[in-house]
Amino acid sequence: MLRFFFALALISLLIGSQSKVTELTGRAILLADTFAPGYTSGQFKKTNRTTPFVNTQPVQGFSAVEFGPKPGTFYVISDNGFGAKTNSWDYILRVYAVEPDFSTGKVYPVDFQTGERIAWFSRRSFIELNDRNLQANFSIIAEQINYPGSNIAVSPLIKANRLLTGGDFDPESFRRNSDGTFWVGDEFGPFLLHFGQAGELLEPPIPLPNFLRIGQLDIVRSPDNPDLASLEDDKRTTLINLGGSKGFEGLAINPSRTKLYAMLEGALKDDTQKDRLLIHEFDLASQKYTGQVFAYQLENPSYAIGEMTAINESEYIVIERDNNQGDPNNPAFESPATFKRLYKINLEKVNKAGFVEKELLVDLLNISDPKSIGTNATKNGVFTFPFVTIESVLPLNAKMLLVINDNNYADSIGRIPKQPDHNEFIQISLKQPLSFD
Repeated sequence: MLRFFFALALISLLIGSQSKVTELTGRAILLADTFAPGYTSGQFKKTNRTTPFVNTQPVQGFSAVEFGPKPGTFYVISDNGFGAKTNSWDYILRVYAVEPDFSTGKVYPVDFQTGERIAWFSRRSFIELNDRNLQANFSIIAEQINYPGSNIAVSPLIKANRLLTGGDFDPESFRRNSDGTFWVGDEFGPFLLHFGQAGELLEPPIPLPNFLRIGQLDIVRSPDNPDLASLEDDKRTTLINLGGSKGFEGLAINPSRTKLYAMLEGALKDDTQKDRLLIHEFDLASQKYTGQVFAYQLENPSYAIGEMTAINESEYIVIERDNNQGDPNNPAFESPATFKRLYKINLEKVNKAGFVEKELLVDLLNISDPKSIGTNATKNGVFTFPFVTIESVLPLNAKMLLVINDNNYADSIGRIPKQPDHNEFIQISLKQPLSFD
């Protein structure tokens, strides 16, 4: 019995000490119902909002963040749109430029090129991903007369500009290279995608070889891989080795801009180690995988990762999360979030089991907030970030992190019961500085 109480006391001490090493220093909110001009979207989405969205589309959740055109601004990429390939045929893939203002608590659009704050989300505030160079090696939505499985005509402007939609790719991570081009990690292939400064696809999608020879397939494929689009379900299952929505969720670029590190969200189907996620090294000069594969160990096989981003040449941050949502301090949530964390990993340090070294950096459910920056999201001096999908993290300096949730517009409800989540941009201060490069 004494051992039991000692263990409880130790756990309480560890939890309390964690909140003392991180502090909320800023919070800015972009309302869920934020829209940008475009083409009619949401025609295949059942939601608690009135659809379709005529001549517009929701800016919606963000799946990755990069530094923007001027200090204090950021580029954020929206994912495939409405959560699935089959309901996002008409959602245009975009990269937005934004500025979280922690003094006002609001997020503003900015000019994509200059970073100048503008009145509202207009075409100055984003670029649209496209295949004007005819690099996609499969039939994209823009080439079709009607959206798949419907009699609804594809927008003429989507066709004319060969715009890419959530029916083509699912961009869950991205990095900006020193030449201004963007590298994107896609979940559908999974593929690495290379886009120019105006959003044009520069090369054909790059597939992922099965370097560890886990199972019989030479290539890693998900059920949404376009190569399998015309196959019956029974045939498709024999040609996949990755679960749906388990592709490249994390993508990091090293500070010297020579390598990408692409991280899968789920384990390969034939892998006996279900808590093992693979990280693949990609050489930017040759634009080929090096064959170097690292392994990350989940705290629980049911968990997932949300992002991977660089601290320095060897150390990286990984978001790891459970699949729950809701503030654990709010009894209205029956199955609240219990695990939302940032880990620091070191690719140069591998343990005896073959996994990269891993160290808890931030518990996102236990952030100190002595100044009550989180307002009603803070209870007893502790701020929680209890969203189901937290997919963006970026070190701003050695002691400051930016973290953003993906609100899965308008399906996620983690902050207030029965109310769709907004996009929250939070700034977290670390008491122990990172070796930031």
